[in-house]
Parts: sequence; C-alpha cells; structure tokens
Amino acid sequence: MEVELIFQIAGIGIIVSVMNVLLTRSGRDEQALMITIAGLVIVLAMVVSKIAQLFETIKTVFGI
Repeated sequence: MEVELIFQIAGIGIIVSVMNVLLTRSGRDEQALMITIAGLVIVLAMVVSKIAQLFETIKTVFGI
C-alpha cells in the first residue's frame, strides 16, 4: 500500500513536468507555473494525510 503512494507521487511528478515543459515551450509560462503549483498542492495533501495517520498510530501505540 505504501509503495502505491510512492508511485502515485512519481506519476504526478512526471505528468506535471511534461505539462510544464510543453506549456513553457509554447510560451504559456504563467499556466506552467499554475500547473506546477497545483501538482505540489496535490502531493502535499497526499503526504499530509499520511502524516496524520502516522500521528494517530503513534498516539494509539503510546496511549496518549
């Protein structure tokens, strides 16, 4: 299950980088920046949810 998260993040990174290159070469730098920011926000949301699960697990293990 955790390997799937790594592959999802890598897939998002590949898609974002390809779209960034395509948009930059076509002269749409602002849209390329927005795609990059959107990809970053999506990945951060995925990672934050996993960190929240980690803290819940730690609280459960230590009985906090």
